[in-house]
Amino acid sequence: MSSIKFPSLYLSHGAPMLLDDALWVSQLENWAKDLPTPKGILIVSAHWESAPVSISATAANTPLIYDFGGFAQKFYEMTYNTPDASWLGDMVAKLMPDNEPVHEHKTRGLDHGAWVPLKVMYPDADVPVVQMSMPTHDPVRLIELGRRLKPLRDEGILIIGSGFMTHGLPYLRDWSPTAAAPGWSKDFDLWAAEALSAGDVDSLVNYRQVAPGLPYAHPTVEHFTPLFITMGAASAADAPVKTAIDGYFMGLAKRSIEVA
Repeated sequence: MSSIKFPSLYLSHGAPMLLDDALWVSQLENWAKDLPTPKGILIVSAHWESAPVSISATAANTPLIYDFGGFAQKFYEMTYNTPDASWLGDMVAKLMPDNEPVHEHKTRGLDHGAWVPLKVMYPDADVPVVQMSMPTHDPVRLIELGRRLKPLRDEGILIIGSGFMTHGLPYLRDWSPTAAAPGWSKDFDLWAAEALSAGDVDSLVNYRQVAPGLPYAHPTVEHFTPLFITMGAASAADAPVKTAIDGYFMGLAKRSIEVA
């Protein structure tokens, strides 16, 4: 058991062009330097919605998934050759109920919601990584799933929910990195920040009914709901929150947090 208590994280992962944004790269780098060095990483990305719970291939050097289009060729040639993580996959499987076996996809690598931020935070690719699917968008069920994963933190495992605090791509009019944030993006981001700071779990769980700007900030919700894995894996769902990154990219909120 690790003597260091690892936080659980929610990060806004961005598109591959995050890797060309000097500010965002520096923010992720500095965040990683402030964290304890993990023995392994379990990450849940917005880009893998699958039930029952599944995990990515655990073999060393499993190829990445380039699940995006229209970007520069260099992004399709990037690699992130992580070490064997079979032991971590076994740990995850043992934490699931007996009637919910975990399926390992033997050839599925990390998608961009995982490898893009990790390539910045842990550029040497020397930390074993397992990606887990998101089997539902029900906040209560995701919090419970996070609670099942919580013991991993005591073993030196960093648990990450990877999404984007606002993700209203269809409603963007200015796609430049420094574009002003639309009102719906600012309103949702500030609401989420206040609810997290106050430990207002009820409001967060009921975000569909109470969050301002929701239909625009999240026309589909898969980039917000990884937050509930993070909350469940915390010491308590209403545990203190530290904001590691805030601000906007193309007008979208890149708020990223760690929870004790």
